[in-house]
Amino acid sequence: MGWSLTIGRIAGTDIRLHFTFLLFLIWIGVTDYLMRGAAAALDTVVFILLVFLCVTLHEFGHIAMARRFGIKTPQVVLSPIGGIASLERMPEKPKQELLVAIAGPLVNVVIALLLMAGFGIGLTGIDGSGFDTATLAERLLVVNVVLVLFNMVPAFPMDGGRVLRALLAMNMGMPKATALAARIGQGFAFLFVLLGLFYNPILVLAGVFIYFAAASEEQTAAFTGFASRLKVRDAMEPSPVLLSAEEPLSNAVDALLSSPQKEFPVVDEDGRVAGLLDRDAMIIGLRDQGAMAAVGTVMRASEPLFADQPLVEAFTHMRKGGGKAAVVLDAEGKVAGILTNDNIAEMMMVENARPGWRFTRR
Repeated sequence: MGWSLTIGRIAGTDIRLHFTFLLFLIWIGVTDYLMRGAAAALDTVVFILLVFLCVTLHEFGHIAMARRFGIKTPQVVLSPIGGIASLERMPEKPKQELLVAIAGPLVNVVIALLLMAGFGIGLTGIDGSGFDTATLAERLLVVNVVLVLFNMVPAFPMDGGRVLRALLAMNMGMPKATALAARIGQGFAFLFVLLGLFYNPILVLAGVFIYFAAASEEQTAAFTGFASRLKVRDAMEPSPVLLSAEEPLSNAVDALLSSPQKEFPVVDEDGRVAGLLDRDAMIIGLRDQGAMAAVGTVMRASEPLFADQPLVEAFTHMRKGGGKAAVVLDAEGKVAGILTNDNIAEMMMVENARPGWRFTRR
């Protein structure tokens, strides 16, 4: 996630702080300082930091359980609306997803029980009017209980929504379960936005996030559903126009204007893949370096895919790298084609129009 700062690393997972969290913390601290003084501001800032420590531990509950199933988590990002653990993939089996989903809220249950046992406190007597006068431990207890209840709302892709999908998938399969859970999640998203307009603006942000996240998850599941039976060769553009790393950008411009390609594999003098030149980099290079600049000076590195590679695996790998396209090699290491996001999007449109369409190359 862009605009975030790495503040630590635990067991191979980077802990990143989104810049909006820093702005939020500064805003709350300064506002409290102006209204109630330095002591109150310090208390508020410490409380917020402890809350986000609980949120971080919640995310590491998911991370630790996912690691038990061989799933790594490169990073977790903390923002004002919570934490996002970026698992490299979701569990394939419903039971595994169920365990990963509930692991986070269970951490908050443990924290709440430890606070109750360690400080001899309970929820009795703490209400909205007495929250500000409650002790730090009592406030943290309330927060952890709220985190459990809120996260277990069955609004996919929140924890409760993932629990719902896992339970549904045990009976109807993952694609149908995802579609149903996503629609339920979007329904809750509208409810959150509506409630947020009258009660708390944070609910509006949460609703918007849930709506688009649910739509994204549904699209990903739909892609995985039909692409699981395909190889890269079934989706790639075969026999693409190749560029040499030594030739001038003017030749690349000619290729761009005379072919439907927007991305071009770049090869060295031995015919081996040297990189990839896309349209945006081409135009920037043309503007900054001129028409006679070598293609190799403006191309980007590109880790190639292989024609016989599973399409789901290849696309996931390509998406992690942030690229819009990747060069495809055959068994002999020669350029066989190019796989682009546009290829995938077109296949998804066909699949949506005619489910079960047989994608084959003639």
